[in-house]
Amino acid sequence: MEISTVLFGLLIPFIGTSAGAACVFFLRKDLKLSVQRMLNGFAAGVMVAASIWSLIVPAIEQSASKGCLAFLPAFLGFWIGIAFMLLDHVIPHLHRAGNQTEGPKSHLARITMMVLAVTLHNIPEGMAVGVVYAGLLSGSGMISAGGALALTLGIAIQNFPEGAIISMPLYAEGKSKGKSFWLGLLSGAVEPIFGSLTVLLVGLIVPAMPYLLSFAAGAMLYVVVEELIPEMSAGEHSNIGVIAFAFGFSLMMALDVALG
Repeated sequence: MEISTVLFGLLIPFIGTSAGAACVFFLRKDLKLSVQRMLNGFAAGVMVAASIWSLIVPAIEQSASKGCLAFLPAFLGFWIGIAFMLLDHVIPHLHRAGNQTEGPKSHLARITMMVLAVTLHNIPEGMAVGVVYAGLLSGSGMISAGGALALTLGIAIQNFPEGAIISMPLYAEGKSKGKSFWLGLLSGAVEPIFGSLTVLLVGLIVPAMPYLLSFAAGAMLYVVVEELIPEMSAGEHSNIGVIAFAFGFSLMMALDVALG
Protein backbone atom coordinates (compact mmCIF):
# COMPACT_ATOMS: atom_id res chain seq x y z
CA MET A 1 0.00 0.00 0.00
CA GLU A 2 1.27 3.45 -0.95
CA ILE A 3 2.10 5.92 1.81
CA SER A 4 -0.03 8.56 0.06
CA THR A 5 -3.08 6.30 0.41
CA VAL A 6 -2.45 5.92 4.13
CA LEU A 7 -1.97 9.66 4.60
CA PHE A 8 -5.21 10.38 2.76
CA GLY A 9 -7.02 7.81 4.90
CA LEU A 10 -5.71 9.47 8.06
CA LEU A 11 -6.95 12.85 6.85
CA ILE A 12 -10.48 11.77 5.87
CA PRO A 13 -11.93 12.12 9.41
CA PHE A 14 -10.29 15.54 9.77
CA ILE A 15 -11.90 16.60 6.48
CA GLY A 16 -15.26 15.66 8.02
CA THR A 17 -14.59 17.87 11.05
CA SER A 18 -13.46 20.72 8.79
CA ALA A 19 -16.60 20.52 6.67
CA GLY A 20 -18.78 20.54 9.77
CA ALA A 21 -16.95 23.49 11.31
CA ALA A 22 -17.36 25.38 8.02
CA CYS A 23 -21.14 25.35 8.54
CA VAL A 24 -20.61 28.46 10.63
CA PHE A 25 -20.11 30.39 7.37
CA PHE A 26 -23.39 29.24 5.83
CA LEU A 27 -25.93 28.70 8.61
CA ARG A 28 -27.69 30.99 11.02
CA LYS A 29 -26.14 31.98 14.31
CA ASP A 30 -27.51 29.07 16.34
CA LEU A 31 -28.79 25.56 15.70
CA LYS A 32 -32.36 24.61 16.50
CA LEU A 33 -32.72 22.10 19.31
CA SER A 34 -34.31 19.61 16.93
CA VAL A 35 -31.32 19.92 14.58
CA GLN A 36 -28.90 19.36 17.47
CA ARG A 37 -30.84 16.25 18.49
CA MET A 38 -30.70 14.97 14.92
CA LEU A 39 -26.96 15.57 14.59
CA ASN A 40 -26.19 13.98 17.96
CA GLY A 41 -28.39 10.98 17.17
CA PHE A 42 -26.80 10.48 13.76
CA ALA A 43 -23.28 10.71 15.21
CA ALA A 44 -24.20 8.23 17.96
CA GLY A 45 -25.54 5.71 15.43
CA VAL A 46 -22.40 5.92 13.31
CA MET A 47 -20.12 5.50 16.33
CA VAL A 48 -22.01 2.49 17.71
CA ALA A 49 -21.96 0.68 14.35
CA ALA A 50 -18.28 1.51 13.79
CA SER A 51 -17.40 0.30 17.28
CA ILE A 52 -19.07 -3.06 16.65
CA TRP A 53 -18.28 -3.95 13.04
CA SER A 54 -15.01 -2.09 12.48
CA LEU A 55 -13.42 -2.50 15.91
CA ILE A 56 -14.82 -5.10 18.33
CA VAL A 57 -15.65 -7.84 15.80
CA PRO A 58 -12.19 -7.63 14.11
CA ALA A 59 -10.53 -7.60 17.54
CA ILE A 60 -12.26 -10.88 18.47
CA GLU A 61 -11.57 -12.42 15.06
CA GLN A 62 -7.86 -11.62 15.35
CA SER A 63 -7.74 -13.49 18.68
CA ALA A 64 -9.39 -16.64 17.30
CA SER A 65 -6.28 -18.69 18.09
CA LYS A 66 -7.03 -18.31 21.81
CA GLY A 67 -10.09 -20.53 21.44
CA CYS A 68 -12.72 -19.96 24.10
CA LEU A 69 -10.66 -17.03 25.42
CA ALA A 70 -10.76 -15.18 22.08
CA PHE A 71 -12.91 -12.55 23.72
CA LEU A 72 -10.28 -11.66 26.34
CA PRO A 73 -8.14 -9.11 24.42
CA ALA A 74 -11.27 -7.32 23.23
CA PHE A 75 -12.72 -7.43 26.75
CA LEU A 76 -9.58 -5.96 28.34
CA GLY A 77 -9.03 -3.36 25.63
CA PHE A 78 -12.67 -2.27 25.86
CA TRP A 79 -12.41 -1.61 29.59
CA ILE A 80 -9.10 0.22 29.19
CA GLY A 81 -10.90 2.50 26.73
CA ILE A 82 -13.68 3.10 29.24
CA ALA A 83 -11.13 3.90 31.96
CA PHE A 84 -9.33 6.32 29.64
CA MET A 85 -12.54 8.23 28.98
CA LEU A 86 -13.17 8.60 32.70
CA LEU A 87 -10.69 11.45 32.30
CA ASP A 88 -13.70 13.18 30.77
CA HIS A 89 -14.79 14.00 34.31
CA VAL A 90 -11.63 16.06 34.78
CA ILE A 91 -12.70 18.23 31.85
CA PRO A 92 -16.32 19.47 32.13
CA HIS A 93 -18.70 18.02 29.58
CA LEU A 94 -19.50 19.82 26.36
CA HIS A 95 -23.07 20.63 27.32
CA ARG A 96 -21.99 21.77 30.77
CA ALA A 97 -19.29 23.93 29.27
CA GLY A 98 -21.85 25.74 27.18
CA ASN A 99 -24.28 26.21 30.04
CA GLN A 100 -24.42 29.78 31.27
CA THR A 101 -25.37 28.74 34.81
CA GLU A 102 -22.62 26.23 35.52
CA GLY A 103 -18.84 26.28 35.60
CA PRO A 104 -16.59 29.26 34.95
CA LYS A 105 -18.41 32.44 33.93
CA SER A 106 -15.94 33.80 31.38
CA HIS A 107 -16.53 33.15 27.69
CA LEU A 108 -12.89 32.14 27.26
CA ALA A 109 -13.13 29.46 29.95
CA ARG A 110 -16.30 27.96 28.46
CA ILE A 111 -14.83 27.94 24.97
CA THR A 112 -11.62 26.32 26.21
CA MET A 113 -13.55 23.57 27.97
CA MET A 114 -15.68 22.91 24.90
CA VAL A 115 -12.63 22.44 22.68
CA LEU A 116 -10.78 20.33 25.28
CA ALA A 117 -13.77 18.03 25.81
CA VAL A 118 -14.22 17.30 22.10
CA THR A 119 -10.45 17.01 21.59
CA LEU A 120 -10.28 14.31 24.28
CA HIS A 121 -13.12 12.45 22.57
CA ASN A 122 -11.31 12.57 19.22
CA ILE A 123 -8.08 10.92 20.42
CA PRO A 124 -9.38 7.32 20.38
CA GLU A 125 -11.01 7.91 16.99
CA GLY A 126 -7.66 8.96 15.56
CA MET A 127 -6.03 5.92 17.14
CA ALA A 128 -8.69 3.65 15.64
CA VAL A 129 -7.93 4.93 12.14
CA GLY A 130 -4.20 4.60 12.78
CA VAL A 131 -4.58 1.02 14.02
CA VAL A 132 -6.44 -0.20 10.92
CA TYR A 133 -3.97 1.46 8.56
CA ALA A 134 -1.07 0.07 10.58
CA GLY A 135 -2.61 -3.35 10.02
CA LEU A 136 -2.77 -2.69 6.28
CA LEU A 137 0.85 -1.57 6.14
CA SER A 138 1.96 -4.67 8.00
CA GLY A 139 0.58 -6.84 5.20
CA SER A 140 -0.84 -9.30 7.70
CA GLY A 141 -4.18 -9.46 5.93
CA MET A 142 -6.06 -8.98 9.20
CA ILE A 143 -7.55 -5.68 8.00
CA SER A 144 -8.92 -5.11 4.49
CA ALA A 145 -8.54 -1.87 2.55
CA GLY A 146 -12.31 -1.67 2.25
CA GLY A 147 -12.77 -2.12 5.99
CA ALA A 148 -10.25 0.61 6.72
CA LEU A 149 -11.98 2.95 4.27
CA ALA A 150 -15.38 2.18 5.80
CA LEU A 151 -14.11 3.08 9.27
CA THR A 152 -12.52 6.34 8.12
CA LEU A 153 -15.64 7.35 6.17
CA GLY A 154 -17.84 6.50 9.13
CA ILE A 155 -15.78 8.60 11.52
CA ALA A 156 -15.69 11.44 8.98
CA ILE A 157 -19.49 11.33 8.73
CA GLN A 158 -19.72 11.39 12.50
CA ASN A 159 -17.23 14.28 12.67
CA PHE A 160 -19.29 16.48 10.37
CA PRO A 161 -22.07 17.20 12.91
CA GLU A 162 -19.46 17.31 15.68
CA GLY A 163 -17.62 20.11 13.88
CA ALA A 164 -20.86 22.04 13.47
CA ILE A 165 -21.87 21.49 17.09
CA ILE A 166 -18.57 23.08 18.15
CA SER A 167 -18.31 26.04 15.75
CA MET A 168 -21.95 27.17 15.79
CA PRO A 169 -22.26 27.64 19.59
CA LEU A 170 -18.91 29.45 19.63
CA TYR A 171 -20.23 31.90 17.04
CA ALA A 172 -23.44 32.28 19.03
CA GLU A 173 -21.37 33.22 22.09
CA GLY A 174 -19.85 36.16 20.24
CA LYS A 175 -16.77 34.78 18.53
CA SER A 176 -16.16 35.71 14.91
CA LYS A 177 -17.00 33.19 12.19
CA GLY A 178 -13.30 32.78 11.41
CA LYS A 179 -12.28 32.10 15.01
CA SER A 180 -15.24 29.76 15.55
CA PHE A 181 -14.23 27.82 12.43
CA TRP A 182 -10.59 27.50 13.48
CA LEU A 183 -11.47 26.40 17.01
CA GLY A 184 -13.81 23.76 15.56
CA LEU A 185 -10.98 22.70 13.27
CA LEU A 186 -8.56 22.53 16.19
CA SER A 187 -10.78 20.07 18.05
CA GLY A 188 -10.36 17.55 15.23
CA ALA A 189 -6.64 18.09 14.61
CA VAL A 190 -5.68 15.43 17.17
CA GLU A 191 -7.17 12.69 14.99
CA PRO A 192 -4.59 12.75 12.15
CA ILE A 193 -1.84 13.42 14.71
CA PHE A 194 -2.62 10.38 16.88
CA GLY A 195 -3.43 8.33 13.78
CA SER A 196 -0.01 9.11 12.30
CA LEU A 197 1.78 8.31 15.57
CA THR A 198 -0.02 4.97 15.68
CA VAL A 199 1.01 4.12 12.11
CA LEU A 200 4.64 5.04 12.85
CA LEU A 201 4.61 2.45 15.62
CA VAL A 202 3.35 -0.22 13.23
CA GLY A 203 5.85 -2.85 14.42
CA LEU A 204 4.55 -2.56 17.98
CA ILE A 205 0.91 -2.03 17.00
CA VAL A 206 0.24 -5.26 15.11
CA PRO A 207 0.73 -7.68 18.05
CA ALA A 208 -1.44 -5.45 20.26
CA MET A 209 -4.05 -4.70 17.59
CA PRO A 210 -6.97 -6.55 19.26
CA TYR A 211 -6.41 -4.54 22.43
CA LEU A 212 -6.10 -1.24 20.57
CA LEU A 213 -9.13 -1.81 18.37
CA SER A 214 -11.31 -2.60 21.37
CA PHE A 215 -9.75 0.29 23.33
CA ALA A 216 -11.01 2.67 20.65
CA ALA A 217 -14.42 0.96 20.70
CA GLY A 218 -14.73 1.34 24.47
CA ALA A 219 -13.79 5.00 24.36
CA MET A 220 -16.19 5.73 21.49
CA LEU A 221 -19.10 3.94 23.16
CA TYR A 222 -18.41 5.81 26.39
CA VAL A 223 -18.88 9.07 24.50
CA VAL A 224 -22.11 7.80 22.94
CA VAL A 225 -23.70 6.78 26.25
CA GLU A 226 -22.36 9.64 28.36
CA GLU A 227 -22.78 12.53 25.92
CA LEU A 228 -24.65 11.87 22.71
CA ILE A 229 -27.62 9.77 23.83
CA PRO A 230 -28.62 12.16 26.67
CA GLU A 231 -28.32 15.12 24.26
CA MET A 232 -30.41 13.46 21.54
CA SER A 233 -33.11 12.36 24.00
CA ALA A 234 -33.55 15.55 26.03
CA GLY A 235 -36.91 17.33 26.00
CA GLU A 236 -39.86 16.74 23.70
CA HIS A 237 -39.81 15.04 20.30
CA SER A 238 -36.87 12.82 21.22
CA ASN A 239 -37.96 10.51 18.39
CA ILE A 240 -36.02 12.82 16.05
CA GLY A 241 -32.77 11.75 17.69
CA VAL A 242 -33.77 8.08 17.70
CA ILE A 243 -34.58 8.10 13.98
CA ALA A 244 -31.30 9.87 13.24
CA PHE A 245 -29.48 7.28 15.38
CA ALA A 246 -31.07 4.45 13.39
CA PHE A 247 -30.13 6.12 10.10
CA GLY A 248 -26.51 6.65 11.18
CA PHE A 249 -26.24 3.09 12.49
CA SER A 250 -27.65 1.52 9.33
CA LEU A 251 -25.52 3.72 7.06
CA MET A 252 -22.29 2.78 8.85
CA MET A 253 -23.31 -0.88 8.90
CA ALA A 254 -23.93 -0.79 5.15
CA LEU A 255 -20.60 0.96 4.50
CA ASP A 256 -18.67 -1.57 6.54
CA VAL A 257 -20.24 -4.58 4.83
CA ALA A 258 -20.17 -3.10 1.32
CA LEU A 259 -16.56 -1.89 1.52
CA GLY A 260 -15.20 -4.58 3.82
